[in-house]
Amino acid sequence: MLALSGFITPLVVFFVLVLLANASLKVLREYERGVVFTLGRFSHVGGPGLIVLIPLVQQLVRVDLRTVVMEVPSQDLISRDNVSVKVDAVLYFHVVDPAKSVIAVEQFIAATNMLAQTTLRSVLGQHDLDEMLSERAKLNTDIQDILDSRTKAWGIDVSAVEIRDVQLTDNMVKAIAKQAEAERDRRAKVIHAEAEFQAAQTLVNAATILAAVPAAMQLRYLQTLTEIGGEHNSTVIFPMPLDIVKPFLDIVNKNVTSAPPGNGLKAAGR
Repeated sequence: MLALSGFITPLVVFFVLVLLANASLKVLREYERGVVFTLGRFSHVGGPGLIVLIPLVQQLVRVDLRTVVMEVPSQDLISRDNVSVKVDAVLYFHVVDPAKSVIAVEQFIAATNMLAQTTLRSVLGQHDLDEMLSERAKLNTDIQDILDSRTKAWGIDVSAVEIRDVQLTDNMVKAIAKQAEAERDRRAKVIHAEAEFQAAQTLVNAATILAAVPAAMQLRYLQTLTEIGGEHNSTVIFPMPLDIVKPFLDIVNKNVTSAPPGNGLKAAGR
């Protein structure tokens, strides 16, 4: 019995020393910091490396300084133009003040997640659907600034916010498709009208030039006859324009006018 008791005593002492060493010696990694409390009061922030604590007097709370990538759950919201959508996002943040992240807020990751959800709804609810789809970079920056200003008191820095998806209902998707189709039809009609206007303007300019120079009209007429003549399988009755016949008519009228009145009768009597 004496031998057994003599063996147990060193064993108990060994276990006590192990427990004291485990309670007093802490090793922190490079990305970790330790918030030390002495009798419940904040003492200091230690790490990385070995930290020695006073057993039963000091306690250590580990804080991870690495960037946390957190998915913000899909949020149902109504845009400023009364469109129901579901929006989700991704949030990137990290701890810059370990003491505040432990003392100022309970479970800072959950608190940041809840704050991101409410901020996402409040910010996007102030914008139209078109802005959500086309101005994501600006909305990301606005949400990040608001979150960062509120989480500074917790010792947290929000490095980025990315709106990942904007989901619409089936009825809204159909309405947007109809709107896009109507917009394409409107643009097509406008382009067609502009083309008709330009064609009419060009014809007016051409008519003005041809009216100012009669010879140009005759040349155009001859060119048209040449083009029609190339079609061997067609017969075209084309009226002779007065501008071409008029010079010959003027010559005939001039000869008739200059002849003596009796010459015609004498010629007929002979």
